[in-house]
Amino acid sequence: MNKSRVFVWSLFDFGNSSYAVIIIAFVFAVYFTDVVCERAPIGDFYWSLGIIISMIVSAIINPIGGAIADKTSSKKLFLLFFTIICVIPTALMFFTTSGTVTLALFLFIISNIGFQSGLAFYDALISDVTEEKYYNKVSGIGYAVGYIGSLASLILVFVFLSFNTLNYNLLFVLCAVFFLIFSLPLFIFLKEKKKQLENNYNYFQYAVYGVKKVLNTIRNIKKYDNLKNYLLAYFLYIDAVNTIIFFSGIFARKTLNLNYIELAVFFIIVQVTAMIGSLIFAVLGDKLGIKKSIIITLLFWTLIVFFIFLFVNENSFINILGYSIHIFFIVGGFAGTFLGATQSLSRALMAKLTPDDIKTEFFGFYSLFEKTSTLIGPLTFGLVSYITESQNIATLSVGVFFVMGMLLLLKVRDSRE
Repeated sequence: MNKSRVFVWSLFDFGNSSYAVIIIAFVFAVYFTDVVCERAPIGDFYWSLGIIISMIVSAIINPIGGAIADKTSSKKLFLLFFTIICVIPTALMFFTTSGTVTLALFLFIISNIGFQSGLAFYDALISDVTEEKYYNKVSGIGYAVGYIGSLASLILVFVFLSFNTLNYNLLFVLCAVFFLIFSLPLFIFLKEKKKQLENNYNYFQYAVYGVKKVLNTIRNIKKYDNLKNYLLAYFLYIDAVNTIIFFSGIFARKTLNLNYIELAVFFIIVQVTAMIGSLIFAVLGDKLGIKKSIIITLLFWTLIVFFIFLFVNENSFINILGYSIHIFFIVGGFAGTFLGATQSLSRALMAKLTPDDIKTEFFGFYSLFEKTSTLIGPLTFGLVSYITESQNIATLSVGVFFVMGMLLLLKVRDSRE
């Protein structure tokens, strides 16, 4: 294993984690509903629309762009393009302010298309970084470095927000610069393996090839009932997980009235416990079985959602060692534990259920399911929050997806057909 190539590759994960934390999960998400939409109930709905539109576009782009990149050995070129598409709109978020809903939503949609679409090409570059026998190890290193990047971003936010006189919009510029700086080593130093072109296609013909490949995957999945059941279950429960990621900061700010520094502490807790949860369930998955371990995480997710609905509000404080602690911080610790576990276990089960000869094809479909799953949950949360003017009730609606996904997962056999 070439450690220098792995280091250069993983630095991109370190850099792009700043966008995932500062824009998607925390600062801009809260800023959008709190400042841009002036805390109006429809702000949640607008945010869900931004998520849905950007994820749909990314879901369409990935398989088509992936087919072109794979055939033309241009993964780095595509990744550079989508990184720029993410970084520039993120920096331009500096100019958003109260009432600039259209501008803010547009910049978020474009930047998130760049971020989400680039991930597929970054993941695909692992074959240019190391040999197949090291894929799992290198992938784990990438995740670990990504979590460290998330923590570094949150510490930056914590320090920045401690100085109340500073303009919070500068954080969006810092996020863009952070992402850009740590992505550059990959583009400068990592060499992509080139292969002989099989066909002298133009880009339109490669796009047609990409569409045909997706349609072929849809046709082939009918042959694998067990895998189909798993993907449907995954579609439902990962939808709930992603909805919580997209709206946790907004909920904490709007319903619980936590300030930005308290939110930074909350997300630091989530990142640390997510790392711990991934390690714990990596062991439990081997001992109990991957499917059973996922069901355990979904049971706890369901309990967390109901607990938030029943007991978590603006005045939910408890006294620990003489300190008044908001109970949402403790809930966030539990949620983080099962967040990292659910994501890592799901990918492991997908690998276990998928025959070796169709792994690449179906993992592309797995990624497609993850992106398109965000069509239902965020829209449901946004609509319920807008109609009822209660984020607690909207949170309860997320629990339905966990229960439905868990029931479908019970039908899945924890082995290949």
